[in-house]
Amino acid sequence: MSLLATYLNDHLAGATTGRELARRIASSNRRSELYGPPTALLASEVEEDRDSLLAVMRALGVRTDRLKVAAGWSAEKVGRLKPNGRLISYSPLSRLIELEGMMLGVRGKLAMWESLISVLGEDPRLAGIDLERLAERARSQFETLETLRLEASREALEG
Repeated sequence: MSLLATYLNDHLAGATTGRELARRIASSNRRSELYGPPTALLASEVEEDRDSLLAVMRALGVRTDRLKVAAGWSAEKVGRLKPNGRLISYSPLSRLIELEGMMLGVRGKLAMWESLISVLGEDPRLAGIDLERLAERARSQFETLETLRLEASREALEG
């Protein structure tokens, strides 16, 4: 497997983890006026971004490493087992930790898009994939997450 294939599959594993976490955040916050709409949009966009990564991989002839994808899926499920100050329910600390986790993932995704732009931005195989738009969307996602994280930190840590 080439270094590019390894790199893209590593990011696909991360994108799988991110998709599952974004779905969880959206589901856990669906009744919140503040968190519900932006986290639902984020979950949808993260799914689209993962699909875009798969399209990049197909265009470049990179095969999907199913073991890495499964590991990414499993990692998010295991991450749910962390203590959150409540025995079985979602807590303000859960929200804060999950938003921070999403921020790390989105930052990594942005780094990947920027790397691909730098190295493969002119590659004709990627002609139908707007890497610049994907990078810009990651920046926007990060900003949204930062706004939500600051509010979640006040809710979880004050008092």
